Amino acid sequence: MKPLADIRIVAVEQYGAGPYGSLYLADLGADVIKVEDPSSGGDISRYVPPFQQGTDSLFYETFNRNKRSISLDLHSPEGRSVFERLVGTADAVYSNLRGDVPAQLRIRYEDLSDINPQVVCVSLSGYGATGPGSHTPGYDYIFQATSGWMSITGDPAGPPSKSGLSLVDFSGGVVAAFTVLAAIHAARRDGHGGDCDLSLNDVATSLLTYEATWALNRDWIPQRRERSAHPSLVPFQAFSGGDGQWFIVACAKEKFWSSTVAALDDARLLSEDFKNFEKRRQSKSELIPILDEIFATAPGAHWVGVLGDAGVPVGEVRSVKEVLQDLEQTGSDLLIEVEHEEFGTIKEIRTPVQVGDELPETRRAPRLHEHGAEILAELGYQEADIQELTAAGAFG
Repeated sequence: MKPLADIRIVAVEQYGAGPYGSLYLADLGADVIKVEDPSSGGDISRYVPPFQQGTDSLFYETFNRNKRSISLDLHSPEGRSVFERLVGTADAVYSNLRGDVPAQLRIRYEDLSDINPQVVCVSLSGYGATGPGSHTPGYDYIFQATSGWMSITGDPAGPPSKSGLSLVDFSGGVVAAFTVLAAIHAARRDGHGGDCDLSLNDVATSLLTYEATWALNRDWIPQRRERSAHPSLVPFQAFSGGDGQWFIVACAKEKFWSSTVAALDDARLLSEDFKNFEKRRQSKSELIPILDEIFATAPGAHWVGVLGDAGVPVGEVRSVKEVLQDLEQTGSDLLIEVEHEEFGTIKEIRTPVQVGDELPETRRAPRLHEHGAEILAELGYQEADIQELTAAGAFG
């Protein structure tokens, strides 16, 4: 059995953060059932361009592998009755909606505990279910700004910058998946479930980590640094070879600096001013120009080879295309393929979590309401019941 084969998640999810979290659970074998709103055409990510066709898009495919879909109108009595029967078989109700919406949809523990006392209700929203922000929509880009991330990202001479990827959404999804598993474990141990209220704003703020600790406890002002330099370790930043190829040198231990000095064989680097972490931090304005001068004498790939052979943490700055070509050429098991009726063979990157030697099986993301009949049969509905529910608008 897959690690999570005995877990069922009812996911009232959309877009990126929520589906990214439940993707980890689905890849590990959990039965993740997407409950999609028929009035909006299901998960809004089905319509995200580019590469969108009908009720599917490559964006949607990325976050919804290995899941099942049922279309339910939770505002109709008939749709609600199906949802409640589904909750009765579930370990968790998982959502990523605006903070006040779970209460409106009645998908919190107080709404569902009579149906299933052991169910856990995990809500991932922008600002949480309580407080003034609960009514406010929020997205990754906003949280990168409001949490302080953008104030320390990018070159000091340029504007504040966001990450090239939606890292608040993805971090929030992983935190939510971890929370789901912890809550299910506690519910099975204690015999009752409960609510878990998570916010993307809190996730983003918590990831300030050591910068926040320094700022809270000492006279420290986090700021953007040239060439993505580490705030305290030197050298730990981007350098350019004579051909313009950028690469990163990361001397996070004293032994790496010693190896760098030996590999570069330049007497200037033996100065007492550079002999330990603190001295190099204080003498950064003298050290970095020397390294720049050395690295300008040969292509970046040359220095990556020289330092890498010496055991120094180093790596070229590569394009996404270069990374993907490397995965294809090496046959990496991170690269997976799924078959889709309209898009053909889709290549994707799998989630990196792996338990044991067997890689997760992969199937394409579900079409809207694709598993409706299958799920209803599992819940004990007969064909006549399904026809009645359909006529009453339970499925939109």
